[in-house]
Amino acid sequence: MPPRASSPSRTDAMAERAADRYGPVAQAFHWITAVIVLVAFIYGPGGNETRVYSAARDFDRQLHETLGLTVFALAFLRLGWRLAHPAPRIEIGRWLDFAGKLGHGLLYALLFALPVTAILGAWLENHPLTLLGGIRIGPWIAESHDVGTKIAWLHTWLGDAIMWLAGLHAVAALGHHFVLRDPVLVAMLPRWLVARAPAPRS
Repeated sequence: MPPRASSPSRTDAMAERAADRYGPVAQAFHWITAVIVLVAFIYGPGGNETRVYSAARDFDRQLHETLGLTVFALAFLRLGWRLAHPAPRIEIGRWLDFAGKLGHGLLYALLFALPVTAILGAWLENHPLTLLGGIRIGPWIAESHDVGTKIAWLHTWLGDAIMWLAGLHAVAALGHHFVLRDPVLVAMLPRWLVARAPAPRS
């Protein structure tokens, strides 16, 4: 009798499923960054310079700037992790794949651009960054108030842009899950949120 072909082992099945998912570190970076960006947006003081730096807005501004620098650090760590750990292999078609990569690229660009414009705008207007606990950083560049005001306005515009893009990103993920029924959304969800598929029997 010819030998029977062996069925995939449980280890092989788990490895195959892992290749279609982001790892726990990448998932943590994604969700922590998303929450921080949302909270920073909510607590962004907004408005003109007088309003932003008013005493009534001290806590909001300090929290916003603290979270902004946290996002800046996370963006570097997340990008480094992504370069060392490529995205999972998910077949969704050429154009959807291109759109997804474009969206991710824009989100990464905004995660860097937002803190940079916040820092430059504040320092050029001759304001230090003031973090929670009263920690002050800068200004470390020469004052150029008019340029700083324009960069601060750009920062506000970019903050709105990242929220719109993040919303579109979320809608697209839900569309992948409920309309296209592919594993794009599930790939970024923690395993405890997803019912595990039974491993094939040996």
